[in-house]
Amino acid sequence: MFDHIITLLMLVMLQAVLGFDNLLYISLESKKAPLERQSYVRKMGIGLAVVFRIILLFVLFNLISYFQNPILHIPFSDVVEGHFNLHSIIVLIGGVFIIFTAMKEIWHMVSFKNFSINTAASKSSVSKTISMIVVMNVVFSFDSILSAMALTDVLWIMTTAIIIGGVLMIWLSDKVTDFLTKNRMYEVLGLFILFIVGIMLLTEGGHLAHLKLFGEEITPMSKTTFYFVIVILVMIDIVQGRYQKKIIKAQDLENSKD
Repeated sequence: MFDHIITLLMLVMLQAVLGFDNLLYISLESKKAPLERQSYVRKMGIGLAVVFRIILLFVLFNLISYFQNPILHIPFSDVVEGHFNLHSIIVLIGGVFIIFTAMKEIWHMVSFKNFSINTAASKSSVSKTISMIVVMNVVFSFDSILSAMALTDVLWIMTTAIIIGGVLMIWLSDKVTDFLTKNRMYEVLGLFILFIVGIMLLTEGGHLAHLKLFGEEITPMSKTTFYFVIVILVMIDIVQGRYQKKIIKAQDLENSKD
């Protein structure tokens, strides 16, 4: 029993670490819903995603071989070559969608003509936003579920870890969103982190498909590299922000002397 408790704690920690990028996506995606419904969208999206995660766990646990068997082969040697299975295809699609979403939001930030702090969203976007949160949550779930299956084969432990992880995400989702709302400049940082998440998923999907481009095999971005890049981006953002404040302060002093 003690071993089961230790494994459960390890899985909860795993869910928390692997859920960071997921939580960031949820916080940014929920902003597309009307302001008064955003908290509901986050909680409902995560709640439904937990249910689908548990279903996915049972599916993977019993039908893992179907997700690993190749279903598509690209034979263009020395140009593009790969053996795609269902797992790799889902991860690749998720990576492409996240990169598209991040780039679309970044483009919107730099191309708008009339800036508004409170961007209104149509009420019809609530169900669509919840659906996108659920779908992307399932995409993010693959790595955490497969990692959990590598640690234990006890279903109730994995299911409990998923539920606890979901409760933690519901609790943290409003806090992350409130932080981004109060510190709007960090939204840009969040979108670029999301862009890197998309790249990480593309490399992971390419690795799962044994994809080769011009004879070079795609290697997955490690979590260590991912978090190192995030730390560097955060440091750049902090230093740039402080430097900008000093420049503004110096300019104000010069203007006051004049």
